[in-house]
Formats: sequence, C-alpha cells, structure tokens
Amino acid sequence: MAESFGLTEGELLSYQQNGYLVRENVFSDTEVMALRQAAERAVDKAVSLCESGKTYILDGKRFVDVGHLTVQFEPGVDNTQVRVIEPVNELDQGLDQIVVDPRLTEPMRVLVGCDKIALWTAKLNLKRPREGSGFGWHQDSPYWVHDCDHVDQLPNVMIAFDDADLDNGCFKVIAGSHLQGCLPGKDDGTQLGGFYTNTSSFDEKDQVAMEVPAGSAIFFNPHTVHGSSANESDQPRRAIIITYQPANSPQLKSGEVRNL
Repeated sequence: MAESFGLTEGELLSYQQNGYLVRENVFSDTEVMALRQAAERAVDKAVSLCESGKTYILDGKRFVDVGHLTVQFEPGVDNTQVRVIEPVNELDQGLDQIVVDPRLTEPMRVLVGCDKIALWTAKLNLKRPREGSGFGWHQDSPYWVHDCDHVDQLPNVMIAFDDADLDNGCFKVIAGSHLQGCLPGKDDGTQLGGFYTNTSSFDEKDQVAMEVPAGSAIFFNPHTVHGSSANESDQPRRAIIITYQPANSPQLKSGEVRNL
C-alpha cells in the first residue's frame, strides 16, 4: 500500500487558523545534501546566464532578467552575491524533481482545493554566512493578484536546505495575518515600498520564528505576512519556495502551463 502524505484534519485546521503548517524532516540528510548541490549548480548557471541578461536597479538592489528568469543580488549596485533566483527549478533537474514530489503535491492538493494542480512558481532564496540580508514583512498575494484571478489558491511550501534559526535569519510568519486578505503596502517613496506590508496592519507580537532542521517543509498561505532577518552567523541558510495552483493555469513568469 502506497504511503499517504495528505494532511490530517488537525494539520488542515491549524493551517486554516494560523496561515502556516510545519512538517519537520520531510527530506532525509542524503536528499538534503543533493538539494544543496543542486542549488549551487543553479546559482553557477544563473550567474553565467546573467552575462547576457538585462540589468536594472531598484532601491539600490541589482536585478538581472534573462528571458523570464530573474536573478536578484544582495543590496549594493556592484554586489555579485546572488540573493534570489526565480524560477529556479528550470536551472537544475535536481530542483525540478521535488516540484512533483508527493510529499509536497499531496498536501498541496488539499491546500489548493483541487485534485489536479499545477506549478505557479519556484524560487531559490539564499542567505550566505554574514552576508545574507533580511526580507521585510510582506505578503505574496499583492505581488500576484494582478497576474491571476485565483490568488487565494496559491499556497507556498518552503523546503529548508540548511538548519534554520534566528542567528542565520530563519523564516518568520505573522500567525493569523492571512485572515485579512491582501493588506496595504508601505507608502515610503521607494520603488519597492508598496510591496512590503504596512506594519500598522498587523501586530509584530504575533510573529513566529520557523527554527527548523534542514529537510523540513513549511507550508504557508499566500496572504500570510512573512519575512526574515539578516544572516549574522557563519552558517548558510538556503531554501526553495514552491507555489502551486489549480491545474491548467499558466505559470507566473513563463506563462506556460505545467500540470503535475
């Protein structure tokens, strides 16, 4: 009999109430090591591709677009340290394989609310030791609401490639913030300010730090306010975030349909 990875009633209720759900040690040490290697191969390939890409600067951060691939670097116009790659699964088969892993897709069918699902996007977040900057409080839904009509059905799952704690800038969420839907952004005069959630819309006392071991999976709602601090440790914090959606829907960046 095949093993089931679907959500229990208790897990689903917790997700609905809090806007997130944690499953620790979903992937083995061997699998995590392979994922780390795949991530580094993807970084090397992205950097190489950037040589022929279109560079632009937003709020002192360098971005490079290569086709529908976007590479974001750490703050500083001349910084060469990669911070985010999206969509990253297209750069390495090792990362693309986990997109269809039943340990992720079975829970996602429940969270999307459909028996048949598709990929929306997959991005790699990198926080190098002592160099990785933080991410301000934000929701994903305001980014995506203009690109599809089913933003409520875009749940995320973050897979930790390294042990995560407060020292290396672990992922944090504002519990229950998803219940308010899309919240207003900041109006601080910056180019990207509107994509960061206005802190008057939620209580930072409700934040929960996701201190989890490598190989863990954090499922979270597209409306859940989340962010992280800088990596102040000597340990890396790498993670992939995969977002799913109803079947037959186009992906965020390429516009192509990737049913699973």
